Amino acid sequence: MTIQTLQAFFMWCSIINFGMLMLTFVLCASAADWIYKMHSRWFPISRVAFNTILYSFLGFYKIIVIVFCIIPWIALSIIG
Repeated sequence: MTIQTLQAFFMWCSIINFGMLMLTFVLCASAADWIYKMHSRWFPISRVAFNTILYSFLGFYKIIVIVFCIIPWIALSIIG
């Protein structure tokens, strides 16, 4: 596997994951009440706890995308 192949892989991995992150953010920002109602039917959870869990998940996902997709892509772009 060449550096260019890995660079292209991490580039597309970053684009797809960042797109998923943005889609999730837009859905949560525009339909937060609907998402909360849907999840509160399944699990007995307060709105405060739901918001905490949701934003913690989004923050964790963002960190994972940066560490495992964007930083390797940047590193391969520098050495490539």
